[in-house]
Amino acid sequence: MRRIGPSAVSIGLAAGWLADALLGDPPRFHPVAGFGRAAEGLERALWRPSRAAGALYVATLVVPVTVAVTAVDVALRCRPRARVLLTAAAAWVALGGRSLAREALRLADAVEAGDLDGARGIAPALVGRDPSGLDGPELCRAAVESVAENTADAVVGPLLWGAVAGPGAVVAYRAANTLDAMVGHRNDRYERFGWTAARLDDALTWPAARLAALLTVALAPLARADGRESWRILRRDGARHPSPNAGRLEAAFAGALGVRLGGRNRYGDRIEDRPALGDGSLPDPRAVRGAVRLSRLVGVAAAALCALLAWRLGR
Repeated sequence: MRRIGPSAVSIGLAAGWLADALLGDPPRFHPVAGFGRAAEGLERALWRPSRAAGALYVATLVVPVTVAVTAVDVALRCRPRARVLLTAAAAWVALGGRSLAREALRLADAVEAGDLDGARGIAPALVGRDPSGLDGPELCRAAVESVAENTADAVVGPLLWGAVAGPGAVVAYRAANTLDAMVGHRNDRYERFGWTAARLDDALTWPAARLAALLTVALAPLARADGRESWRILRRDGARHPSPNAGRLEAAFAGALGVRLGGRNRYGDRIEDRPALGDGSLPDPRAVRGAVRLSRLVGVAAAALCALLAWRLGR
């Protein structure tokens, strides 16, 4: 049994990634959805236009689930098979690569078929911007940007933190990332209340975004994309994005696919004008499929690397 100990997290991460790749999100009683409902209820009770209130909100939600899973993990140190199952379950519910790819491909198919209304109905599963006025190229831009950014958020991030610190860190990362998606917005309601959630997510995603961007550059040729151009655009444009992490992935994907990302996004009554990333034209459905292909390759490589890292750290 001792031989399995150092490999328990490694095997669990690989199994969790495989479960997501084959099955996607759990069809019912998804823990992340339950966490989101709890977060909505707590927001109603704690919301104030205050960073202190936002920090209390984040701590109240992130700390208990992290401590609980970590405590179970510690209790299972002498039961490696159970620890494999715990890590695999945490990784499975935290990862979202299959769902991300499925929705992006559905949008690409709808745009290609000329069903823009259908594509606009799919877009909210990928992005938070208002899709009602988007044409085909803008819908494809939204999809490519979402696939790029979420390659770090929904694939590499959970795997990397799991490799470094076990299933408790996987849960902590997914909780922080979920809260950022819910309240980490630049608007009147969340500018101060969501500050802690946004900054925590930025900090936790920082290493994953850089690893994912480098893997994008390295694996681009296998996805029939341009690795040299991916590296050039990553270095030139990666820091232009208002997010310290999303810009790295979007720039790397833009260069690899030969497209231009960035531009005007509408979020309800608020408009954001983002700098252009890349030198090409706006994406088309073919570019969306290329982004999915590239994201999947990055996911495979990240799963292998993080499983190896977890094994080495365990030893």
